[in-house]
Amino acid sequence: MTQIILVTGGTGLVGSSIRRVIKNDVRINNNMVFIFLSRQDGDLTKEQDVINIFEKYKPTHIIHLAACVGGLYKNMNNNLKMYTENMKINQNILHYGHKYGVIKIVSCLSTCIFPNKVTYPINESMLHNGLPHMSNEGYSFAKRMLDVESKLYNREYGTKFVSIIPTNVYGPFDNYSLIDGHVIPSLIHKCFLAKRDKEKFIVYGSGRPLRQFIYSEDLAKLILWVLMEYNELDSIILSPKEEISIRDVANMISEIFEYDDIIFDTSKSDGQIKKTVSNEKLMSLNPSFKFTSLKKGLLETIKWFKENYENVRK
Repeated sequence: MTQIILVTGGTGLVGSSIRRVIKNDVRINNNMVFIFLSRQDGDLTKEQDVINIFEKYKPTHIIHLAACVGGLYKNMNNNLKMYTENMKINQNILHYGHKYGVIKIVSCLSTCIFPNKVTYPINESMLHNGLPHMSNEGYSFAKRMLDVESKLYNREYGTKFVSIIPTNVYGPFDNYSLIDGHVIPSLIHKCFLAKRDKEKFIVYGSGRPLRQFIYSEDLAKLILWVLMEYNELDSIILSPKEEISIRDVANMISEIFEYDDIIFDTSKSDGQIKKTVSNEKLMSLNPSFKFTSLKKGLLETIKWFKENYENVRK
């Protein structure tokens, strides 16, 4: 039986990385067809567009990556939009996934949706144990409801809808917007412009917050592992163990660019200071997996960014 694997958000950061990874993944066979959706294929907030997509492709599996996303400041300024758009997208995908008999849906959440006040390290069982940080509550609650709704479908209909929880993702094909981008792509773009224009490399905040980062191709490999080999229905965190401060990330980026005129604007918000997660469950089930070091990932990402600067999302 041919497996039709529909990847929503297929032209974004993670979808593009999956496209690259499947070329060399020995688990991929001739009976697996991947369909990478873009916005040109339809608006996933609109029910009729989603119906048309399911009618056209008749997927057997879905990797659900599509979302209304952004960095700290986009979340802070658009909490209502982040909630309503993501709720529409997620409900449409799960509803029609069930209606059209999809065998498995792997939906992407984020570690940023965990409770603000929690003990560390955070594990999968803590997802709903308190309020998220107010800076991104719209996005967080929509993603949490994706997890809740997936479990309700599983309980009521025996479906296999599972949630993955990656930490901060970075890599080629990202959104490098100075305003709406996540921390690493926006810092890369800022440093590039600062060096080009001989200006200061300004980093918002004190640089104190700690984060865990996963290279997009690592995440792509793990998503394929979840799709094909992870048989549980409970959510799973996908993250390396190590965490690093934003200050150290910014300094690493400036070092790669060979431009050290850097200042930290402490008048800007830091957001959540710490949200350390545990990857104990992942490593117990997939102990041989090796993560790309942050330095190597940044070198690859910055190289790609420079080579594709005119056409990157920014």
